[in-house]
Amino acid sequence: MSTQKKTLNLAAWTLAWVLTMALASFGPKFLWDSNSTLSILAIILNLAIGIGMILANKRHLNSLDELQRKIQLEAMAISLGAAVVFGLSYSLLDTTNVITYDAEISHLVILIGITYLGGILIGNSRYQ
Repeated sequence: MSTQKKTLNLAAWTLAWVLTMALASFGPKFLWDSNSTLSILAIILNLAIGIGMILANKRHLNSLDELQRKIQLEAMAISLGAAVVFGLSYSLLDTTNVITYDAEISHLVILIGITYLGGILIGNSRYQ
């Protein structure tokens, strides 16, 4: 399978994961009125699709050339580091009541996405 096909495959798995995340998040409120069984099934489906997405990502990374793998690895390292360091500091701000609102996981997901995107853009510009 070519890199382009593996990229499209990864995009399809990612879209499926996002859709099942929306189903598991909003289904109890809008579709099935807090039915625990349906919520558990939606979460299990999301988890299964998420595992498929991880495997598709691994296949995609294996299909890249050496330079693109290096750029991806560096971007992932920055994202992981930012998530751990800033995420734990952010959580500490919440648990020590330095901030008046709750630290939410969505904030951490946004941080990871921004740092990963920035890492990819910087890596691509550095090696062009």
